[in-house]
Amino acid sequence: MTTTKDEKYVGRYYGERQVEITPALVEHYANAVQDFSPIYFGDSPFGGPVAPALILHSEVYTTIDWYLSYFGNLHARQEWELFAPIMVGDTVTTRRQIVDRYQKRDREYVVMEVGCFSADGRLLNRGRTHQSFVGKTSGTVVDKDREKRADRKFDIADEAAIEEIVGSPKEISIEMCKLFSPGKNYHNDVEEARRLGFPDIVVQGMMSLCFISQAMTERYGAGWFQGGRMDVNLVNVVWQGDTITSRGRVTEERSEGSLMRAALQTWCEKADGTKVVAGTASALSA
Repeated sequence: MTTTKDEKYVGRYYGERQVEITPALVEHYANAVQDFSPIYFGDSPFGGPVAPALILHSEVYTTIDWYLSYFGNLHARQEWELFAPIMVGDTVTTRRQIVDRYQKRDREYVVMEVGCFSADGRLLNRGRTHQSFVGKTSGTVVDKDREKRADRKFDIADEAAIEEIVGSPKEISIEMCKLFSPGKNYHNDVEEARRLGFPDIVVQGMMSLCFISQAMTERYGAGWFQGGRMDVNLVNVVWQGDTITSRGRVTEERSEGSLMRAALQTWCEKADGTKVVAGTASALSA
């Protein structure tokens, strides 16, 4: 197979990076998403401060040389698998590789996988980011009226719930956006957003997923860090100033060895009920 130097093909490897999980990095995360769990700063089920499960949420965006284009792209879907905690003070290695590429309606998608490995080579977590790209270079990509259309309503199946999980509402400030997405970009600057086809600051999609992770951490503790899973679609845009609440509905509990796995419908919604994330999650429990 012959490929060009810049071809974004399935299997293309984008290298590795060593990341030290410092207390300052954890504090930065906590301020960015307003998640100040005491287990990040003191004792935890793992014997010391543990890093938030999605501490490296945006490692996939360390560089964007895997993008098909920069204009009009959106984070469309995210998968996470958590296998073991990352402790504060650890140095981990991350590796990135394109694992899929496909077309759907008027968009083309690239799927970038990021694996996070411990110093002794163990896989700690794995994320797959489905990024979508439009085939134009100007105009409006998404406006604020789109989420009001009937085809942008995403009802959650009304299954019998074993338990309901509700996270704390988060009003997303410009300060949170700047911390979560450092540097001048369309996630924290209005002019940059308009240049790329959006009417206002587009809150980075990973932030809502961190809200879900916080709720799962509060409910399942170690069972989220050691066996947590998430597979969600990002179905509507979150704008700076929106208030977002993460929710979960436990629909099944099944045995997994000596433990139980709780399976959930999970979603995030705006104050008016507009769904911005919808999918599934699960965690282990005693």
